[in-house]
Amino acid sequence: MACGYWNAGVSDYEAAFHVTFRENPFGGEFTVACGLATAIDFLRAFHFDEAEIDYLASQHGNDGKPLFGAGFLDYLRSLRLTCEIDAIPEGTLVFPNEPLIRVRGPIVQCQILETALLNILNFESLIATKAARVCLAGENDPVIEFGLRRAQGVDGGLTAARAAYVGGCAGTSNLQAGQQFGIPVSGTQAHSWIMFFESESEAFEAYAKAMPNNCVFLVDTYDSLDGVRHATDVARQLRKNGHEMIGVRLDSGDRVALSIETRRMLDKAGFTNAKIVCSGDLDEYAIADMKRHGAKIDMWGVGTKLTTGQPDAALGGIYKLGAVRRPGRQWQYRIKLSDERTKTSCPGLLQVRRFHQPDGRFVADAIYEVDHAMSEPCMIVELETEKKRQIPAKTDYSDLLVPIFRKGELVYQAPELDVSREHRRTQLSCAPPEILRLVDPTPYEIGLERSLYKLRSTLIAREGIVGRFCETPGARIGV
Repeated sequence: MACGYWNAGVSDYEAAFHVTFRENPFGGEFTVACGLATAIDFLRAFHFDEAEIDYLASQHGNDGKPLFGAGFLDYLRSLRLTCEIDAIPEGTLVFPNEPLIRVRGPIVQCQILETALLNILNFESLIATKAARVCLAGENDPVIEFGLRRAQGVDGGLTAARAAYVGGCAGTSNLQAGQQFGIPVSGTQAHSWIMFFESESEAFEAYAKAMPNNCVFLVDTYDSLDGVRHATDVARQLRKNGHEMIGVRLDSGDRVALSIETRRMLDKAGFTNAKIVCSGDLDEYAIADMKRHGAKIDMWGVGTKLTTGQPDAALGGIYKLGAVRRPGRQWQYRIKLSDERTKTSCPGLLQVRRFHQPDGRFVADAIYEVDHAMSEPCMIVELETEKKRQIPAKTDYSDLLVPIFRKGELVYQAPELDVSREHRRTQLSCAPPEILRLVDPTPYEIGLERSLYKLRSTLIAREGIVGRFCETPGARIGV
């Protein structure tokens, strides 16, 4: 497409695109925005090097001739980012149809960025949301991301560890993620360690000798309660040598009943501060169920279902064109039509206004077009039901998209990972509790600001013959 724009002589036209999504993942009613820092790293390095130019030059069409002409490849050699990019900071709660990123600039650049931005934001937002749900189910118990061995490749494992930390996890078992992102790391031994030795007691003793300051004993290899007894025997010797056992890990069986009995045994043996760690095929629903039945778990190790975002394979983010213009001309709005009303896109250059109480608690969100005056008091229209809600005048608000790049130069200081993590915590505390429920959550109130709703409705109404464009400036429709 970039080559097509260049050959058509429109490479200097400006465009405005938005990354949005249509449904919250996991049957929930919120999503945690994540991936902006990764996207910034990609955007700062945006260029085509000679190896990439050579590769493109080697591609041929079905007639055997070069796919890309020499003139276009020369154009790519000198291409540098000049876009204006705004985005919602990491850790912010976001909702369907809200733009996570707005990209405005030369059409070629905007189009080339599509796949990378979707790849980054879709996956990291998915995993951050899953982590937030798991941590909500854990009711403030520490959750460790344990999923590297079943992650979608090495890069997927690293990215998932980062996103899970933003989403609320207390740490990861992925040492490379710890090194690269500064995430706290935590881990124990595997069953193979226990099985290598002649007895479970010998395995625990060897581990305690090797790492006396990191002893969490995996007790379920043979018999969980016997494992707890062997762990406390070794822990007594550790204590004599000036060290304390951190705790034990349960990985299988009836972990509710086992945790209750394990807690009793540890307390009776004098290890009241020892932690009980639970792992093994966990997700938010399993954790919530175990908590509901009185499990005595202090920490959760969540792997496959967190790191791979089960049961959802992707967030489903989309990259839609909202407007185009010739250099020096007015914006011409674009709208993608669909028989499904909710899949019809929103035209223009979009922003999100979050209305909130003085203490920060969310009231509702309005998506608006930046060149159209907002109604006062603000009226929002929910897309699917067309239900209207009026926001009282002078209600406090914040606009969510903030400047990231101006004329291709970074103007945003990406916060430290811990800051984004704390921002996510604050966002959850300000959200209506009913939208955070795992079962039957209530949708958050979000809609189009009245002016944008009218603009969108007008463009939809002007659609006539499929493929025909209306002539009115600022209102061109493409099907």
